[in-house]
Amino acid sequence: MQLYRGMDIGTAKIPPAEWRGVPHHLFDVLDVTEEATVARYQPEARAAIEAIRSRGAVPILVGGSGLYVSSVIFDFRFPGTDPELRARLEAELAEQGPGMLFRRLAEVDPQSAARIGSTNGRRIVRALEVAELTGEPVSGSLPEAPTPWRPVTILGLAAPREELVARLDARVERMWEAGLLDEVRALIPLGIERGVTAGRAIGYAQALAELRGELSRAEAIAQTQQLTRRYARRQVSWFKRYPDLHWLDYVDPALPDAALARL
Repeated sequence: MQLYRGMDIGTAKIPPAEWRGVPHHLFDVLDVTEEATVARYQPEARAAIEAIRSRGAVPILVGGSGLYVSSVIFDFRFPGTDPELRARLEAELAEQGPGMLFRRLAEVDPQSAARIGSTNGRRIVRALEVAELTGEPVSGSLPEAPTPWRPVTILGLAAPREELVARLDARVERMWEAGLLDEVRALIPLGIERGVTAGRAIGYAQALAELRGELSRAEAIAQTQQLTRRYARRQVSWFKRYPDLHWLDYVDPALPDAALARL
């Protein structure tokens, strides 16, 4: 979601003043009305990585979305898309909600259904689109033992579950305190409510609902906290599958040294 211009508070986007001279890439490259897709992100991120390597510098990929990270560092290939098929599935999602589409996905691709969950309508639509286009489940295009695209060292920050939950909940509260509603209010004239991806982002969808009077402040914050915790659980599950990931203690005073030692 840091791809989007104007979506700063709810994505914890690091401001340029805190870059400390380190160039950052692929921030603010999409309007809120544009759709973010992993098939688009993969070549753009890889181009940035190659450009960094050509200058003799070390690219650091920070994430985030497990699928987006994996698409860059592993040799994943993504099926194409069909605008008419996508439009039909999107219309079904809008009319019926994700429940019925999820049940259909569970029948044709139970692995993907279990990984995506029953509430992520956009990813359910994409998985069904791939299944209809290729006749193969989308899970079949994600290899169990993927080949690295380039030599890579993967580091992960580990935190005890109870500490992570407390930090996530506090972060959501800080988002509202920092002015998330004002940020979202300014994005409405730019079309965030029409955005297939941006308008459904965790925190932004709830802020929009609060502005429309559909949720109270307390309900919007509580819903965002719940969805954030669920997303974090999926992240942990995803990255645990990486066989060569080096887990580091997030509060270790020697964390920088431990990371550098792995590199």
